[in-house]
Amino acid sequence: MNKPRVLLADDHTLVLDGFRKLLEGQCEIVGAAEDGRTLLRMAQELQPDIVTLDISMPELNGIDAARKLKKMLPDTKLIFVTMHADQAYVNEAFKAGASGYLLKRSAGSELLQAIHSVMEGQCYVTPLVAKGLVESAITGRVPAVLGAKSLTARQREVLQLVAEGKAVKEVASALNISPKTVEFHKSQIMSLLDLHTTAELTKYALVHGILASD
Repeated sequence: MNKPRVLLADDHTLVLDGFRKLLEGQCEIVGAAEDGRTLLRMAQELQPDIVTLDISMPELNGIDAARKLKKMLPDTKLIFVTMHADQAYVNEAFKAGASGYLLKRSAGSELLQAIHSVMEGQCYVTPLVAKGLVESAITGRVPAVLGAKSLTARQREVLQLVAEGKAVKEVASALNISPKTVEFHKSQIMSLLDLHTTAELTKYALVHGILASD
């Protein structure tokens, strides 16, 4: 059986190095990306079997990156490896198209198992968060989702880049839109969320998992 072709994504070089050492021998590591937009470009070029990604990543967070990846490469399996154990993150990850979800603290013992499971067409959820998923299914109570439901995908992209401190021209260049359009989106976001300063936008993005906290 051919080794699964894996593309790694995380904004910490040490984490990427650790994953590479853990997987080499049983997987073919085709590349590593340190932000969400680089991940999209590399995935389109390399067509991996599996992508590992974090929730919090620069340029484009993991949830929004996953949504784009599944449209671009519907057969590629997505495994989130993250510090976020909150049930809302788990739910959003699977809604975005994830096949696996595990925590960084248990990745050393679970990542290979997760890869084998998703390659066989199964889903993998770390036992550290699986109990919460079962309780949600039984009670019917679903935790609050990340971000504002009223924001469009483009607005979330603008929000993240603005919250990361990028100037309007930098945001426009990253998204291939005009500065005027960026200003329009920023104004709409602030109006929808009842926020009045860039600092408030940044705080909102941090609280809702759109922006990395480290």
